[in-house]
Amino acid sequence: MNKAVFYHAGCPVCVEAERKVAEAIDKSKYSVEIVHLGESKNRLPEAEQAGVKSVPALVLDGVPFHINFGADLSALK
Repeated sequence: MNKAVFYHAGCPVCVEAERKVAEAIDKSKYSVEIVHLGESKNRLPEAEQAGVKSVPALVLDGVPFHINFGADLSALK
């Protein structure tokens, strides 16, 4: 199964994007993990290594897709 990781910071834009992503992703093809970087700051290096520059962002099979520009990762440190 392919992996999808949705990174966000808990803002209203992020929460709405999380809801839409959860509805849209085919769960028979992807294992989806939601990571709230505001609550899990220890995951920031992982997000950076995956190529995430801002949140909300969705990483599908190792490729980052940025959704709207909510917050730069540096703002979450």
